[in-house]
Amino acid sequence: MIDRIGHWGDTHHPAWLDFLRIGLGALLFFKGISFISDTQRVMELVSNLDIQLWTVTAVHYVAFAHIFGGLMIALGVLTRLAAAFQLPILVTAVFFVNLRMGFSYLNSELWLSLVTLLLIVLFIVVGSGRLSMDEYMRKHDH
Repeated sequence: MIDRIGHWGDTHHPAWLDFLRIGLGALLFFKGISFISDTQRVMELVSNLDIQLWTVTAVHYVAFAHIFGGLMIALGVLTRLAAAFQLPILVTAVFFVNLRMGFSYLNSELWLSLVTLLLIVLFIVVGSGRLSMDEYMRKHDH
């Protein structure tokens, strides 16, 4: 089933999605940089979840996954895997962090998290595309 979804995604990938993938990767990369520069704020968000997590570990996972996963998504390297690592972060951001602040048009973090979550799911299905390192490696495999 997963192979069929992957094959369908590889064969139904318009070129404009590559630019959307690159933008999504850049957004995640810069969001990871902002998490590193304001770890106190991220620690407050994570500690307010009432989930038995190690706060420091969760903060480092989010920053690491966003920086390196965003870079991988932007370059098109193992896009499906990099997007899958973003999934738990974004589900938590949408349903446990940002939704608590209210479902209004003023809550821009909720909308950004929701759109990012939808795009992550999209790229888990459709993969890297033609303008990617994965495609380059496929074509130039010796």
